[in-house]
Amino acid sequence: MATAPEIRTFLCRSDNIGVLIRDPATGTCAAIDVPEAAPVLAMLTQTGWLLTDILVTHRHGDHIAGIPEVKRATGARVTAPAKAGPAIPDVDRTVSEGDTVRVGDLSAEVWETPGHCADHVTYWFAEPGIVFSGDTLFTLGCGRVMESPPETLWRSLERFLPLPDATQVYSGHDYVLSNARFAVAAEPGNADLHGRLREAEELKSSGRFLVPSTMAAERATNPFLRSGLPALKTAVGLNEAADPATVFVALREWKNRF
Repeated sequence: MATAPEIRTFLCRSDNIGVLIRDPATGTCAAIDVPEAAPVLAMLTQTGWLLTDILVTHRHGDHIAGIPEVKRATGARVTAPAKAGPAIPDVDRTVSEGDTVRVGDLSAEVWETPGHCADHVTYWFAEPGIVFSGDTLFTLGCGRVMESPPETLWRSLERFLPLPDATQVYSGHDYVLSNARFAVAAEPGNADLHGRLREAEELKSSGRFLVPSTMAAERATNPFLRSGLPALKTAVGLNEAADPATVFVALREWKNRF
């Protein structure tokens, strides 16, 4: 059994979440995206970790802008979605659905999770129970649909639903407060959700954020994962016969205007 990884999270730009994951058995260390170089390099200095890999979730500039500088400073190998083509700089390896990436003794399966954008991938580290969901699944929310029909994003989100309760979910942005306020508006009778909103507010006031989350918490409080429930159907004005994908589309459109 692989040693449990060490993980550090930190803010980049205004609301991106930088992540470093390190296998203590081998010293191998990966960054999940590089929104900007300075915070990543600062965290490497603070921890003394040596960056060996960069795992890219998708091609948007707020996730890749710091790659060239960090690669020059560390020599890290860049792994990126094959479907992103030349949009991501300095790529050493491309990956697609079902491929495997390794961070030392840690192994992750690559999922293609389009919807936010066509090239988006998620990295699922099954043994330690960690998933890096980028801009597909957020704490209490999901990504904005940009390049696909919204049903495409719903199908990507469905892939997360069977994951074990204890799975840690690391998302690409700190949108927790706005997501929590929308979730309460969509499902005001959810007591667990009111508790999470209070927790998010307390963390924000102390400069922290509610990432990682867990799949148990997301299944209990994230309206986009709860699209099959009667309360959410009612919230968007649909009847009990509405399928979860249709409810999801209505929720996502509501969130866009919220």
